[in-house]
Amino acid sequence: MHMINTYKIIICSFLIFISFSVRAQQADIRNNYRDTTGLPHLKIERSMIFSPEKEWLYNHHPSIAAFKGKLITTWSDGMIDEDSPGQRVVFSVSSDFKNWSAPQELASPSKGSKDVLNVLTAAGFYQFNNTLVAYYGEYEKDRTNTHLWAKTSTDGLHWSAPIDMHVPVNPNHGPATVQGGRLIISGNFTFPYTDDHTGLSGWKMSSFYPDSLYKQDNPATFYSPAEKTGLPPLCEGSFFQTDDKVVHMLLRVTGKGWKGKLWLTESKDNGQSWSRPIETNFTDNDSKFHFGRLPDKRFYYAGIPDTLHHYDRNPLVLALSDDGKYFNKQYIIADDLYTLKKKGLWKGGQYGYPVTMVYQGYMYVIISRQKESIETIRFKLSQLK
Repeated sequence: MHMINTYKIIICSFLIFISFSVRAQQADIRNNYRDTTGLPHLKIERSMIFSPEKEWLYNHHPSIAAFKGKLITTWSDGMIDEDSPGQRVVFSVSSDFKNWSAPQELASPSKGSKDVLNVLTAAGFYQFNNTLVAYYGEYEKDRTNTHLWAKTSTDGLHWSAPIDMHVPVNPNHGPATVQGGRLIISGNFTFPYTDDHTGLSGWKMSSFYPDSLYKQDNPATFYSPAEKTGLPPLCEGSFFQTDDKVVHMLLRVTGKGWKGKLWLTESKDNGQSWSRPIETNFTDNDSKFHFGRLPDKRFYYAGIPDTLHHYDRNPLVLALSDDGKYFNKQYIIADDLYTLKKKGLWKGGQYGYPVTMVYQGYMYVIISRQKESIETIRFKLSQLK
């Protein structure tokens, strides 16, 4: 009996050691941002897509696409407060970057089980052949009954009926392609994937959490599985894939777990399984961000790396990396201030939730301004030496 107990103690000690060792590891993806001192400002053009006056005062979660000679944008549009019943998804169109159509409704929420309007969240675009797909999440007021929907368009103006994606996810970014053609959606802690090139069917759930710890993925459900597994509240992922086929999913930490660093989970099988997340040395202000790859094969990050002014979401920075590990070349995209017109629940942040698009020699970055107005910025890639 004494020998058995001794073995138990040894095994438990070993497991605890391994657990702490995993937590102590630090990913080699990092940046070198400290402050704005010495950083060059990019020469930019900017265009205010929508700034409300008396109604629909909450505007956030924007995305942008280029489609058949037009620029198409979409975002979440609420009456006053963030993610409140009745929040819808709208879109706007431009043929010249400067002049935008008035917001038109892309999707309106249905009523939930208590006869209260649900909440919709814009979730980005995807294109195949001559079709544009717009995604959006839906859940009830109490953050239950989460669904992912899509609508398609062949002209960027007229949209199909809603198509159920059959996954309980409220995405952070729309689908992006990895090697082999598979599509992966960046959620909070789940990353659905499909081999259907249309992005309209065949979605399968995946996560670094065991299936038993979650039933849906939306802005309220990432706290519980994190607590049960000893992780900070991880959410709002964005990924890039290196030439060795590893998918690197960076994650925001929010709430009491925020310590100014992004975390990382990785997949070596194109998104079917994910490693236990570990902390990086990539600084973060507590906001959404976007990773991608330039035509010259360098990797980029667009986001808010400042840690001195938590949650100010300023300045908006572009960081570049030759190898996908060290993001050591940085530029200020924008840092001017926007004045809030009308207060609302959780409204704030100068450059909220940037999403990027590389198109015809430019990078476009769309953001919300204090979750009230929607603006897009563009700059020539030739500036990125």
